[in-house]
Amino acid sequence: MKENPRSGIFMALDPDTIIKLQHELDRLRKQHKDLDKEIETLSHEPHANDLKIHRLKREKLYIKDLMTRVEASLLPDIIA
Repeated sequence: MKENPRSGIFMALDPDTIIKLQHELDRLRKQHKDLDKEIETLSHEPHANDLKIHRLKREKLYIKDLMTRVEASLLPDIIA
């Protein structure tokens, strides 16, 4: 559910939006997993490029943040 900013009333997401968000989440999960594999591979090389590994870890963290945002969009807001 999303809140209408003008009325404060919660509205359900339309099915097309839900599908798009789920596809985006799937894409982000795959990208996150691929980065994890790449980091793991680079870490085991004899002369690992620490700067590249650090950049990949930052990118992986950014992807994780995006995943959290998309997941939050798919969950209804609950007012206690």
